[in-house]
Amino acid sequence: MGEESRLKILCILRQNIYCVCEIEKHVNLSQSLISHHLKDLKEAGLIQDEKKQQRVYYFLTEKGKNITELLFSIN
Repeated sequence: MGEESRLKILCILRQNIYCVCEIEKHVNLSQSLISHHLKDLKEAGLIQDEKKQQRVYYFLTEKGKNITELLFSIN
């Protein structure tokens, strides 16, 4: 279940830069669980974050982009 959720988040971030509340609209998970997955993805070097005003926005790193491109090419 955890891997599937992280893959969904990576796919969402492949499209754009989002904050947790925006990611929540695309997945059926609580903000706290999304934040936990984002932390894991950040530790793996797949995403980075940037604080803008009162929100933190997440986006794919080059490594994250390469992995999502590979996953999409397999399908």
